[in-house]
Amino acid sequence: MSHKVMSGKARIFLGAVLGLVACTFAGASFGAVDAVAAKKLARKESCLRCHAVDKKKEGPSYQSVAYKYKGQSDALDKLVAHIETGEKVKLSDGHMEDHKIVKTKDAEQIKNLISWILAQ
Repeated sequence: MSHKVMSGKARIFLGAVLGLVACTFAGASFGAVDAVAAKKLARKESCLRCHAVDKKKEGPSYQSVAYKYKGQSDALDKLVAHIETGEKVKLSDGHMEDHKIVKTKDAEQIKNLISWILAQ
C-alpha cells in the first residue's frame, strides 16, 4: 500500500474545507441567523436600552448570556419564554423587576433574535 504525500496546495485546500465544515457545525445548533433583522428587532423592542453585545449595562451583555447558556440544548426555548413572559430579573442596582415583554408575536423573529444573542 503506497502513501502519497499531499502537496502544499492540497493541504491548504483540505484545511479550508475542514475549517468550513467545523464552522458550519458549530453554528448549526442555532440555525442560520439573520443578524441585521435581529439587531433591528432588538432596537425596535428597546432591548439595547438595557443590554449591549459586549458590555454590561442595566442587564447582562449578550456575550455573557451566550456564555451562560452555552451547551444547553434548551437555551433557545428558555430565552424565548423569558422575553415572552416577563420573568423577574435582578437589575444592576440589585432590585427585582419584570423583564420587558416583547411586543412582536412573530415566533420566527423572536427565535432569530435569541439565536443571534446565543451566537455572540
